[in-house]
Amino acid sequence: MNAKRIIPCLDVKDGRVVKGVNFLGLSDVSSPVELGKFYSDNGADELVFYDITASSEGRALFIDILKEVAKTIFIPLTVGGGINSVNDFDRVLKCGADKVSVNSGAIKNPNLIYDAAKLYGSQCVVISADVKRVDGVFRVFAKGGRENTGMEAIEWIKKCVELGAGEVVLNSIDTDGVKNGFDLEMLDAVCNAVNVPVIASGGAGCIDDFVTLFNTLPKVDAGLAASVFHFNEISIKDLKAELHKNNVPVRL
Repeated sequence: MNAKRIIPCLDVKDGRVVKGVNFLGLSDVSSPVELGKFYSDNGADELVFYDITASSEGRALFIDILKEVAKTIFIPLTVGGGINSVNDFDRVLKCGADKVSVNSGAIKNPNLIYDAAKLYGSQCVVISADVKRVDGVFRVFAKGGRENTGMEAIEWIKKCVELGAGEVVLNSIDTDGVKNGFDLEMLDAVCNAVNVPVIASGGAGCIDDFVTLFNTLPKVDAGLAASVFHFNEISIKDLKAELHKNNVPVRL
């Protein structure tokens, strides 16, 4: 079994890392450059950088801060926010990203996934799905969780993988920032629908939540979190030691 990845997420707004609950009520955390370097130096396997208001504000992703982050880290970097064209892929890859995450841009134009995968390879294209239960159905949301697309999430994710997405980040809006554990039901449905790596996002509150995630759903490839790492509630070193103790393969 491949080593499970632990991935901190930098949600960046106006040049600062922010964090909210259920995608709302954002509060300032830190400098993305300082925080990115800290995670790179302290055992994170990868880093995700989201410019979280680029899509809703209808603008391109801020690249100055991205370049600074990319310069200071030595782990793979996934970048998302305001990715609407192959040119946007090109721009962020040239700034130092290893993978590009697309959400609202793919909802507007699903062929963007196909075109980008053809140019850069599937391993470079990450579909990030913001999903929430609406009347008991998993629905896809756009524009940073602000807009219900009405699309059923599992079918949408399957379509994105068929078009060439090489990885899925599943962001459960229901569990985001709540710290009661990952959305195991939603993750299980996605893992059973696709055969590419699935990254769990939303809900981590303690080390045990990661242990439960990987032991309950061995198909999940990685756990992504923000506030528990940002506010030193969990150290990545301690998390990996505990996962190792519980027979979850990790890079120590």
